Order: sequence, then structure tokens, then C-alpha cells
Amino acid sequence: MIRKVAALDIGGTNTRVALVNEKFEIEKVLIRPTVVGNTELFLKNVGDTVEEALPSLEEAGCLAMGVPGRVRYDGYIYALPNVHIENVPLAEYLQKRFGKPCFVINDAEAAALAEANIGEHRKEPSLYFVTISTGVGGALTVGGRLKSTSYEVGHTMMSYRGECHEFEHMCSGTGIVRLAAMNGLNVQSSREFFELKKNGHELAERVYRDWLRLFADWFRMIEETFSPGLFALTGGVMKSQDLFLEDMRAAVPGIRIEPCALGQEAGLLGAAVYGFQNL
Repeated sequence: MIRKVAALDIGGTNTRVALVNEKFEIEKVLIRPTVVGNTELFLKNVGDTVEEALPSLEEAGCLAMGVPGRVRYDGYIYALPNVHIENVPLAEYLQKRFGKPCFVINDAEAAALAEANIGEHRKEPSLYFVTISTGVGGALTVGGRLKSTSYEVGHTMMSYRGECHEFEHMCSGTGIVRLAAMNGLNVQSSREFFELKKNGHELAERVYRDWLRLFADWFRMIEETFSPGLFALTGGVMKSQDLFLEDMRAAVPGIRIEPCALGQEAGLLGAAVYGFQNL
């Protein structure tokens, strides 16, 4: 009999619940808005969404989920900034409510597990997953399993023009906007910035070179620390990858950089991987 996992991908906007089998096929899925700002209502909403999506959990060996925040080893969540709550006993609540083992990890870690076990990079001995969107997140896998690193790598302090700044405050999607403003260029989004660069805007080109240099320094730091086989990149900024990916690769010769193979389902599938690994 094929084992199954109830997988959850909890975000600041929506909560997705799915039943995933051992072949990593999504059999059922339900999407509901995430309740924000109230821990008790958040927990009840997650439980209700599971119950609505999967009225019977008999087929599921466990519940496993990725969340956008800091998670303790036992599934206790220190903070969910985008959900505007702290100190969330999610694993304990769901385990009591459904009588099933419950496993919780950070959402970047979940997506990393999906890439390392299901995506086209699954044969890589080690992989460092990077998401570049509102912030910058990362996670390391070795042999398809997570290794203890900080997924708060976006908060790495880096020097720029003689001052220290958090890496993601200059290099994420919103960071590019901030980096441009620091140089007297006003743009509303990373997409707008890359379009200016594409069209030969002189100041945008100079800011772009600074952005590439900062990213190159960051890649080298991760490379020296963990020596991953490759960096797998995803996130909103990657929608403009045709305008920067080759330059990014050229800035760090000897370091492999590839786009992620999985898209929207990475969170759910990675949560399922984590569930199966813990069964």
C-alpha cells in the first residue's frame, strides 16, 4: 500500500492543503485564505482547512508543512512575520486535533527538499536553494536531506559604500528598489529596474553592476562555508532571469547557478518529502 502525507504550504496570503502519495503525486488539494493577526484563529483556520480538504486522514501517515517563519525542532514557531503572530504551537495543536504526527519546517527548507528530491537537480549530492523575492532565503541539502544552516541568510551583513547593510535590503526584489534609490534612481519594482538596464539606462547599468558584485560576494561566502554542488534559484526576481542570469554566472566562475525546476507546487511537495523522511 502506497503511503501518503497530508502536506500543507502555509503563506501570509493562502494556506494550501494536499494529500500527496509516495510517488509525489498530488491527489487532492484545497486553497483557503490564511487568517492573520490572531494566533488562536490562525490555528483553528489551519485545522479547519485540513478537515475540509481531507475529511478522513486515515490514508495519511502524518501531517507535514512549510511555514514562512522561524521554526523550532519540535514544530513550535517562534514568529510568522507575514501572518503577524508569534509563539505559535502549530505542531502541538494539529497533533492533538488529528491524532497524527505533525512536522513543521521553514518554507524555504521545504522548497529546498522538493528541488533536491523531486526536481531535475535531484541527483546532485548537495544543493543550496535560494529564493530571491521580497527577501532572500536559503537552505542547504546534502544527499536529499536538510543540513542545519540559517535560512535567515538574507540578513547577512555586507559592506556597501563604507556602510553595513543587510544583504536582502540591497539585493532582494524590494532590495533592488532600495539599492537604486541609494544611488539616486527611483524605480517601483525590480522588473522596472531590469527593463531600464535592458534599455541601456546609464545609472541603472551602474547600479546593476553593484548588485551583481554584492551577489557574487554573497555566493562566494556561501560557497566557502558549505561547498554546495550547485545553487538553485527561484523567487519573483527570477522572472527577469533572461536579463541577468548569464552575467551572474560570469561573476562567479567555478560556481554552478541554475534556475529551480519546480514552480508553485514546490512548497507542498517539499513538505511531503519532509513528512516521508520522518515517517
